[in-house]
Amino acid sequence: MARKEYVVEEVAKMMKDHKHIRNVGIIAHVHHGKTSLTDSLLARAGLIAKSVAGDVLYTNYEEIEKDRRMTIKSAYISFGFNYKNEDYIINLIDTPGHVDFGGHVTRSMRAIDGVVLVVDPTEGVMPQTETVLRQAMKEKAKPVLFFNKVDRLLTELRLTPEQTQERLFKLINEINQMIENYAPEGYGEKWKVSVEKGSVAFGSALRRWAISKRIMETKKATFKDIFELTAKGDIPALQELCPIDEATLAMVVEHLPNPAEAQPYRIPQIWHGDLNSPDGKAMVSTDTKGKTNAVVFGIKYDQQAGEIAVGRIFSGTAKKGMEFHISGRSDVQKLSQVGIYMGPDKVIVDEIPAGNIAALVGMKNLTVGDTISEDVIEPFEQIKHYSQPVVTKSIEAKDTRDTTKLIEALRILTKEDNTLRAEINQETGEHLISGMGELHLETVETKLKDDFKVPITTSEPIVVYHETIGKKAGPIEGKSPNRHSRFFVNVEPLPEGVLKAIDEGNIREGKPKGQVAIEAMIAAGMERATAKEVEQITSRCMFADTTKGVQYMNEVMELLIDGFNEAVKDGPLAREKCSGMLVSVVDATIHEDPVHRGPAQILPAIKRAIYAGMLTAGVILEEPKQNFTINIPLDYMSDVISFLQSKRGQIINIEQESGQVSILAKMPVAEVIKGFSNDLRGMTQGKAIWYQEFAGYERLPADLQNKIVREIRKRKGVPEEPPKAEQFMD
Repeated sequence: MARKEYVVEEVAKMMKDHKHIRNVGIIAHVHHGKTSLTDSLLARAGLIAKSVAGDVLYTNYEEIEKDRRMTIKSAYISFGFNYKNEDYIINLIDTPGHVDFGGHVTRSMRAIDGVVLVVDPTEGVMPQTETVLRQAMKEKAKPVLFFNKVDRLLTELRLTPEQTQERLFKLINEINQMIENYAPEGYGEKWKVSVEKGSVAFGSALRRWAISKRIMETKKATFKDIFELTAKGDIPALQELCPIDEATLAMVVEHLPNPAEAQPYRIPQIWHGDLNSPDGKAMVSTDTKGKTNAVVFGIKYDQQAGEIAVGRIFSGTAKKGMEFHISGRSDVQKLSQVGIYMGPDKVIVDEIPAGNIAALVGMKNLTVGDTISEDVIEPFEQIKHYSQPVVTKSIEAKDTRDTTKLIEALRILTKEDNTLRAEINQETGEHLISGMGELHLETVETKLKDDFKVPITTSEPIVVYHETIGKKAGPIEGKSPNRHSRFFVNVEPLPEGVLKAIDEGNIREGKPKGQVAIEAMIAAGMERATAKEVEQITSRCMFADTTKGVQYMNEVMELLIDGFNEAVKDGPLAREKCSGMLVSVVDATIHEDPVHRGPAQILPAIKRAIYAGMLTAGVILEEPKQNFTINIPLDYMSDVISFLQSKRGQIINIEQESGQVSILAKMPVAEVIKGFSNDLRGMTQGKAIWYQEFAGYERLPADLQNKIVREIRKRKGVPEEPPKAEQFMD
């Protein structure tokens, strides 16, 4: 593999040859070594010095990432390298591993065709390992496997060569089982990884060595050599015998697909338009001469250029001056520049053809998931996040003169990361930011202070609850303020299968479109008659019109949907978001004069009916839960289990190995956002290591509900006493 450094012009030229393009994501659990591995690949391309690869963590561009030595947002970088005397371009995305930043992983999977799954064999398959692999499978991104920090097995665990190989092959089987479980139908067996096929490599990103089938064949290296050189501590000899860049890049080129191979099976997975249309055919065939179609999977903020969309081009060629339609909008926007990322900064090029990742400059107010196209086409499937914001803080500028600056900074941050939510509390006027966890919000606070220079004050963390119902109620009458229009509403819980389908993205939020959407609801367990009548899906809630022959219903439908959206965003019990509910309008009387059925009349009528229906059925508060995997020495097991149970934790599994214990427990977020970390460290003398992942929402214990509801209402500045259904029915 000849070494060669590439200039921008050469990289841009390589983008035109589909056979020599690989769009690749590096994915792993936190601290398993993604960015260290990325360093070695960039050193191969001449972007950093080989002597610092593995330690410089080049793609951790932001100061907060450097300080924490942790990837917080996805980094995009394109580079060339030569393999078997042919030039290739790798469009690489280094993704975060911490659960709080999993949204970046989800979005990145839309852009790539294959992934390098990095696993630390000392820790094994961790919660986020499984999550990121599942996300890759969902987007039909083919995996290869890199075992990092293999030297830890020898130097820390003191395993023999036989024990090391046994452990590694056991992990390969475990990962292949996950691939079989999560891979799209027909791909489970094909995508399994194996040493024999060459789709597995073993090495140390920090020490810059790795062995694979190719290295064994070309360098005549063996596992015995690895053990002997590691035992001697002869790292230079290991690097010479088993160069990590050759092992990894050869695996990527030989086992991950190019765009022309991947798009025929990926496009039907992520785009549900007509595959036989000119645009459909162009995307399936990666036609660079067809109409240009792309999907935005990232937003970056540039001091000079402002917002820059990062997108995958699926057909056509993106060039300066082209005009694009944006999904869901009526305006047309002009592309002022296109570029690629060859480090932290973009490099402007003349054009970027289909099959590549592009920086799209000049288009305003794009959001992650937007489809941009020369012609108006069916949008790409929504990018569905597996976690939800579960922790909120109120945030204010220390100096009220900085309030406008704070609002603009929050707007930019929520564009870059759409798992971050920012809103204004209408009662108090304070800003609320909601994120995946405390670390997520902590990084936002740091960026506001350091990057945007806005001094701020924040509250203690607040838990985000959901409101739902446990049984059916109705018909409930809702009257307009002028009493001229009336709506009769039923509310009922959505079936579990439907909720699961929404969470997995099989049922898309928004207005259901076409027969495909109806069939998805039926497949999830909804009755056909009801599925055909659903008008809107918002926040895991559905709105259906089951009326027959009601005059003027079509004319007020958009207002009814607006009222439904407002109601589920701000429930009646604790003013929290609603979830898991079907609202059906079963009858109505609507005034004939449009003057008497405007927004001021229709919105309150439908909201009051929904609120009264929920309170009649009995509103249930749901709290967020997280699964905690806690690794501790055996001596502390009893104390830690007692501690978790005192925090309303549910012990799910306990595993023991070599004096260590791994405890899996499901914990309420409310019990772990204050003092949990310090208490756990204290009782284990700092020896506890833990990871958490989102585990969904579950019903709050009945004996806690009234107390929590009153606390939330007091905090939000509304009367502590929850309302009664009758208050919305007069």
